[in-house]
Amino acid sequence: MAAIRKVIIDAGQGGQEPGAVYNGRMEKNDTLQLAFDVGNALERRGISVEYTRVNDVYDSPYEKAAMANASDGDLFLSLHRNSMPVPGTASGVESLVYEKTEPAGMFGRNIGEALEAIGWVNLGVKERPGLVVLKNTKIPAVLVEVGFINNERDNEFLDENMAATADAIADGVLRTFEELDGKNTPQTESPGLYVVQTGVYRLRRNAEAEVQQLRERGAPAYMVAQNGLFYVRAGAFRELDHAVRMEQSLRRLGYSTVILRT
Repeated sequence: MAAIRKVIIDAGQGGQEPGAVYNGRMEKNDTLQLAFDVGNALERRGISVEYTRVNDVYDSPYEKAAMANASDGDLFLSLHRNSMPVPGTASGVESLVYEKTEPAGMFGRNIGEALEAIGWVNLGVKERPGLVVLKNTKIPAVLVEVGFINNERDNEFLDENMAATADAIADGVLRTFEELDGKNTPQTESPGLYVVQTGVYRLRRNAEAEVQQLRERGAPAYMVAQNGLFYVRAGAFRELDHAVRMEQSLRRLGYSTVILRT
């Protein structure tokens, strides 16, 4: 990256506001530990970090948004634990944003996919326009609910994979910066071309793996992102005959292909 990036990390709750509580376990303690671990993981990746709190104190959501706005941060990351009225009835992580437009939507998707890759159930990106830390924060902001505190399996998974969870969140942040900087951005296509498609993926990493495999086999592969899915294409051609020849070659290699018109 051309310049040092900074992330504002907010450990949810604190002080007289413990957040969700289950069998003596408090959200405010989990989020503070995770905030430090994520911060360390980001700093190892060359990203600067600033915290809204570093001990057991409470600041209102308005104050946290003001901290982010007064900083020179590039992204705001708020960490929380989820809860349900009936314990054990929900599991997984979700990313909350003011609205799903970019870059906040991309920020949330990248974190969710990175957490899914290490074993968390990914509940996706959801809009929460009423949350003050999302509504009032001027820089791109995401609130990540890291598992349900009243689900024993989620707690066990977090405890056993705290470092991996922090690394995954840091990887999602790093990918977001790369995309904001114009690196690893899925290509767009000109109209009127014949494209050879080899796959459609929900997870970006799976699409990237197929693109790499195709390139190693000599195909001019690339990826296109649309509507939350990742499409792998192995060439775009002005002439249909050229697309047909590419399709036949790939089918001999075992790929299931389809020719589309852009």
